[in-house]
Amino acid sequence: MTPIKLYLLRAVYDWAVDNNFTPQVLVDAGAAGVKVPANYVQDGRIVLNIHPRAVGRFEFAAEALRFAARFGGQSLAVEVPYAAVLAIYARENNQGITFPELPGGDTPEPGPEDNPPDGKPPGKGPSLRVVK
Repeated sequence: MTPIKLYLLRAVYDWAVDNNFTPQVLVDAGAAGVKVPANYVQDGRIVLNIHPRAVGRFEFAAEALRFAARFGGQSLAVEVPYAAVLAIYARENNQGITFPELPGGDTPEPGPEDNPPDGKPPGKGPSLRVVK
């Protein structure tokens, strides 16, 4: 079965791009299978701009986000398994979706009962709201 998280990520991504916003993902950089440049990771997390103008060869693959991005002027392949995505949101207004983080780095598929009670993403980062 295809994970629901994939569909939620696509929906927020499409909404952001359609409205001329910049979609960004907050990633648990220490999760299994994450391939990002380590020198850009802060407190075990990284925020990635996934707007079509910012990345190349972007795809929502069956198990991960994959794309090429420039870091410090060098193009690098990035891979982010869906379990490592903690949030997706528009940079301009912070609207998007957060996903709960479990101890040990495993992230469950979200459900209505999993929304953080205060509406804030886990740890440091921008304040997010669920897009309705």
